[in-house]
Amino acid sequence: MVARMLFSIGILLSLCMSCNQGGSTSEPDIPTQGFDYALVIHGGAGFSNPSSLGDLKIKQYTQVLTEALNRGHDMLKDGGTSEDAVVEVIAFLEDSPLFNAGKGAVFTHDGQNELDASIMNGRDRGAGAVAAIRQVKNPIKAAQAVMNHSEHVLLTSDGADQFAIDQGLERVDTSYFFTQDNWDRLQGILSQERETGSSDRVEDRDWKFGTVGAVALDRSGNLTAGTSTGGMTNKRYDRVGDSPLIGAGTYADNKTCGVSCTGHGEYFIRYGVAADVTHRMSYLGESVDKAAAEVIRNLKEIGGNGGLIALDTNGHAALPFNTSSMFRGYIAPDTILVELF
Repeated sequence: MVARMLFSIGILLSLCMSCNQGGSTSEPDIPTQGFDYALVIHGGAGFSNPSSLGDLKIKQYTQVLTEALNRGHDMLKDGGTSEDAVVEVIAFLEDSPLFNAGKGAVFTHDGQNELDASIMNGRDRGAGAVAAIRQVKNPIKAAQAVMNHSEHVLLTSDGADQFAIDQGLERVDTSYFFTQDNWDRLQGILSQERETGSSDRVEDRDWKFGTVGAVALDRSGNLTAGTSTGGMTNKRYDRVGDSPLIGAGTYADNKTCGVSCTGHGEYFIRYGVAADVTHRMSYLGESVDKAAAEVIRNLKEIGGNGGLIALDTNGHAALPFNTSSMFRGYIAPDTILVELF
């Protein structure tokens, strides 16, 4: 109830934040006191700005992110597990066409939708992931099934689809993932390629990457992190980014923190970004805020664009990014924050 009462505060924060072209490496509005449960989410980092989105879109994004936070908060408040909260929240975001995950997945060069997701629990560092699936409505549930019902960590393509379907997950026709905006975006990029005679991927810089993720801490002290994405518009050759790769896009350890990343996946893979945050905390004794900020700052120096969300075992959160926007939110007892820019 408190979270819902604070909904208007979240709206105000998201609408009043100015567009920071240099990105952000700290979140001064995040409380410093500890909590026995908390949730942090993201809806992608990238290059969107208020003028490109418009007031209506800003309101829609803020409302969906706030609803996602409230869903997770209610589960955690009632004693639910961090794993269940993360899956619930990410599945909810996957069902929205606003994000590049699930229903809103972008198109590959060949006009297909290929979805990736991963999940990891901090209790025993169990993990599951899927890549390039096309038939499962909620990829995060497929990743959870791999973690809990297989001896593997990562399954891909048709095999991953079949495994998820065998586990009883909802199967959809590939047309379910069609959205006109994403189709038009692909056609625009293909048109530019034809005009320039170049097969190099054309960047749509006035847009956000759109990956979604969540990290939750439950009353038992367990952390879980998850990430889900549709990848990059116009991707070729069965490219897979960081989101389904444990240590690159997702990581969780009850001794340190949980992390979910969003951005240009190749950089996050090469620098093991998600695991790097936890390692800095473990080996250097850094706080979650300092470790996350340093990792994103270092990423910017080598040309990597994006951000991450992290949550430590005391409910302290960090949400740094080095792009002009990262759609993000945080909720804990008596506290809610939703910001876009």
